[in-house]
Amino acid sequence: MTRNQQAEVSEFLMTPEMSVIGKGKTFAIRTYGCQANVRDSETLSGLLKSMSFTEAEEEKDADVILFNTCAIRKNAEEHVLGEVGNLKPLKKKDPEKIFVLCGCMAQEEGIVDTLLKKYPQVDIIFGTHNLDRFPELLADFMHRRQRIVDVESIEGRITEGLPVSRTHRHKAYVNIMYGCDKFCTYCIVPYTRGKERSRKMEHILEEIREFKASGGKEVTLLGQNVNAYGKDLQMQDGFTQLLEQCALTGIDRIRFYTSHPRDYTSSTIDVMAKYDNIMNSLHLPVQSGSDEILKKMNRGYTSSRYFDLYDEIKAKIPQMTFTTDIIVGFPQETEEQFEDTLKLADYCKFDAAFTFIYSPREGTPAAAMLDNIPAEVKKERLERLNERIGMYARQKNEEYVGKTVEVLCDGISKKNDHVYAGYSADNKLVNFTANQVYAGDLVKVKITEARSYSLNGEMEEN
Repeated sequence: MTRNQQAEVSEFLMTPEMSVIGKGKTFAIRTYGCQANVRDSETLSGLLKSMSFTEAEEEKDADVILFNTCAIRKNAEEHVLGEVGNLKPLKKKDPEKIFVLCGCMAQEEGIVDTLLKKYPQVDIIFGTHNLDRFPELLADFMHRRQRIVDVESIEGRITEGLPVSRTHRHKAYVNIMYGCDKFCTYCIVPYTRGKERSRKMEHILEEIREFKASGGKEVTLLGQNVNAYGKDLQMQDGFTQLLEQCALTGIDRIRFYTSHPRDYTSSTIDVMAKYDNIMNSLHLPVQSGSDEILKKMNRGYTSSRYFDLYDEIKAKIPQMTFTTDIIVGFPQETEEQFEDTLKLADYCKFDAAFTFIYSPREGTPAAAMLDNIPAEVKKERLERLNERIGMYARQKNEEYVGKTVEVLCDGISKKNDHVYAGYSADNKLVNFTANQVYAGDLVKVKITEARSYSLNGEMEEN
């Protein structure tokens, strides 16, 4: 599949025979990594339920246990392998249990070899390009009880009509495209997720309309680089066109992840400003404030381009909140180059940031670069950056005290069963007290207290 070649589209079909093989059996799924993996797990759950499996109350009791994995950082892989190893006694106690490893790790040849040699308890291994084949793989293993490895390198397929069991009834992740063509030098995603390939707009809009009709309130459009949507479909400014059509469905809230500064257009900003149901929050990864480091990363833009984009968005949508991704300790990063990142943080005053110490990924160009920065220097830089980010995040949140915001309730807080939790339109986590609300309710909350990365408040009575 070349960059401008459209992906082959097929429709999923569950056969009557396959739809009953899970009767009386249970499953559990562990999900690691990004929103794309969460969405894949919702599909895997939907597939299993369509095969008559039910979700186990406790993982240890499940007949099928899936690990949907992430490969973005080496320590994430090591954590998964450790968790898989810990299940060995469970397999020994009950050999009939089925262990499955799928997702980005499975797309790495070295990982598959490791699993085959050292983790005999893993029965089925498959990757990111063939989720639609999972029922067939599982049925085959249940019939023959022989280990299965089915990792495809074909990157050009899209399967529509896959069943989904969503984590929330009121919020939905909606894939608009798959893969990435940017090949940042530190990133493994293009090798594990494949080339950029876009779903047809009518399929995306149909999914959103069906979700809205079922009572859904918020959709998040997903892609490794949403701003590249439609390029393979020969669409001009495809993401802007799609975003506007999504807004016109009338769904209450629209978000999207993840944007790339290289492909972001003024027209997209204009559409965001035009429609109230496109939320005023943007995750715009910058990775570094140094032009030299950005060039080594192959990011395709300069810090000036990022500043210009930030300024244009703020000018057109002053209430926009910003979050970002930043890597510290990239190979050969100097103190001066790191200071450029701090200067960028001072300028943008992000509402939050996901910050990481550079982690080499085997098979990427950056892994071959001289990494001459001591670990203690990397750690110290991360601490300084986090202190700066946290300071601005707290300042931004302090501005909300005394104001009223609309919150989409997710239900009872995970940390305190006496309060509710949800997110404001500008993606602030809000913990609030109320007499009685339900997940999916849109409520007005007056903010009474600010914390660095969350807000506290009280629901306003009508």
